[in-house]
Amino acid sequence: MGGSSCGPRAHLVHLWPPHFAFSGHHPWDLGSHSGPALLVSLASEVQDLHVAQRKEMASGFSKGPSVGLLPDVPSLMETLSYSYCYVGIMTGPFFRYRTYLDWLEQPFPGAVPSLRPLLRRAWPAPLFGLLFLLSSHLFPLEAVREDAFYARPLPARLFYMIPVFFAFRMRFYVAWIAAECGCIAAGFGAYPVAAKARAGGGPTLQCPPPSSREKAASTEYDYETIRNIDCYGTDFCVSVRDGMRYWNMTVQWWLAQYIYKSAPARSYVFRSAWTMLLSAYWHGLHPGYYLSFLTIPLCLAAEGRLESAFRVRLSPRGQKAWDWVHWFLKMRAYDYMCMGFVLLSLGETLRYWASIYFCIHILALVALGLGLALGGGSPCRRKTASPPTSLASGKLREE
Repeated sequence: MGGSSCGPRAHLVHLWPPHFAFSGHHPWDLGSHSGPALLVSLASEVQDLHVAQRKEMASGFSKGPSVGLLPDVPSLMETLSYSYCYVGIMTGPFFRYRTYLDWLEQPFPGAVPSLRPLLRRAWPAPLFGLLFLLSSHLFPLEAVREDAFYARPLPARLFYMIPVFFAFRMRFYVAWIAAECGCIAAGFGAYPVAAKARAGGGPTLQCPPPSSREKAASTEYDYETIRNIDCYGTDFCVSVRDGMRYWNMTVQWWLAQYIYKSAPARSYVFRSAWTMLLSAYWHGLHPGYYLSFLTIPLCLAAEGRLESAFRVRLSPRGQKAWDWVHWFLKMRAYDYMCMGFVLLSLGETLRYWASIYFCIHILALVALGLGLALGGGSPCRRKTASPPTSLASGKLREE
């Protein structure tokens, strides 16, 4: 199984119905990116090319190709071919035009490994699928919509959101792993490890293509560009902020690049609220999306203030204990927010949250107030790719 054998003129071969965004009704609906997301990214890439060309003309000399820069403006047919490319249909992942072009113009596609990376990536999917079927059977979401559910004791109502979110995660893990495997099978998104590619954005370092088949065969590749889910990171990172990094990773890059950076505010929390608002709109008009997504900025503000007020003052052992408590609360916050995401309607979401006394909202407000009272600093977006805090020292991966 090798990579794609496409050449630079093979755009028309890769046509398929366009990338659609889904509304959330079907149990396998993934809320994937759609054609507009691709075209927003392409417009930005074209703008970057024009800016680079103007700078080159003003300076009077060429600096050589920049990382990720397009060679020229794509034609209408090339734009349509990119928008209708079968790779990533339905479930994603999001990919830039530069990634698509590099795939088409891969000089030695047969040398790009795909079978072994695919098997390494695919092996946990059957287990996740079985766990999804089991958890969704034992703890059906429909039970929350019945009046009898609210006659259960408070601990039972509190507990129920845990298996609901567990089933939700397992479902997405299977679908996104399958989507990544589709890309890997086509050799799509493969870059040399030396390029240090990141999910969605592609290479961060200039890495010239191999000049011969032998060099291509000896090059080590990865598929980080189309990596859409880090299952371990999602489950075992400590904070709400880090959990967002590992979920729908290519779309997270798109949101950070085109929504977060253009937000009409400087504050990290307000920029995050702006991003979550538009992300909710992108998913659809169901009130549950907005209730869930707009709870995230409150959690970000609370954990940021409280962490800067407390954690830095603790001993190493105290920080480890803090991280365990933080992780537990992070998971419960995502359990809580997931209920709005799956119940969708305003009445059903508020009914469930009210039945557990809006516990996460109240806890976040108390934590925020305590952090402010103790002089905790304002949370800010990391400017460097520092490793997120994890509960284990040796990070296990699915691959």
